[in-house]
Amino acid sequence: MAITCAAIPGLSGLEAIQLRGGKAGADRVVRWPYVAENRSFKPWVKGGELVFITGISRHRSPENLSELVYEGVDANIAGLVVLTGAAYIGQLPASLVRLADECQLPLLEQPYSLPMVTVTEVVSRAIIADEHQARFNTGDALTLVERLRQKLGPRESLESLLGPGLNHRLALLDKLAPTLDAWLVHGGNISAAAASLGAHRNSVRYRLDKLFRETGLNPDSPDDLETLILARALLRPPRDGMHVPGDTT
Repeated sequence: MAITCAAIPGLSGLEAIQLRGGKAGADRVVRWPYVAENRSFKPWVKGGELVFITGISRHRSPENLSELVYEGVDANIAGLVVLTGAAYIGQLPASLVRLADECQLPLLEQPYSLPMVTVTEVVSRAIIADEHQARFNTGDALTLVERLRQKLGPRESLESLLGPGLNHRLALLDKLAPTLDAWLVHGGNISAAAASLGAHRNSVRYRLDKLFRETGLNPDSPDDLETLILARALLRPPRDGMHVPGDTT
């Protein structure tokens, strides 16, 4: 089942997010989360994004927030999430909720105390899991990585095979997987990866430096990058419904 705007508050850990307006469009499917820091986000989205407005780097007046609703409709985003709290955007203006209703654009409210990195990770993982499940349910052929997993056996066998090549830092790879995934998805662009995670670019750079340093891999080496990408792909949790021979977990 696709991840819709209406489903966001139901995801584990995101119960504090509430759908405030545009409920008639709440069944819009979320393609990916995007944290907007510029005055206008339209040049940076492709359609279907759940756009987060933090107000941290730019003052958001009620007028500007209304402009973002119109911009969201024009850009065909899935929905708009506004972070509220005393430090930045105090509360959602009633006029904004009415406008979202008129435009049928889902408007969600997220308390500023809920970390963006948690939200973007939960949403991204839910989208990926849903895509895997949908492919499995329709009977599509397994991917190459999934076929390799079936050949190589349970995770214990994979760890034994991959551990030496990553200086036995597989736990660190699992921990930093969201950061690595974002960095790879955005073609090695740290700023874009940070924006998608709702994190500071220096934090992303620090995590990646730590990963490469402790695994002994060189980000400038094609062979080392292939090793890291292959290890991440093979150690990624199998999609729901796919059984790996010998794996009882």
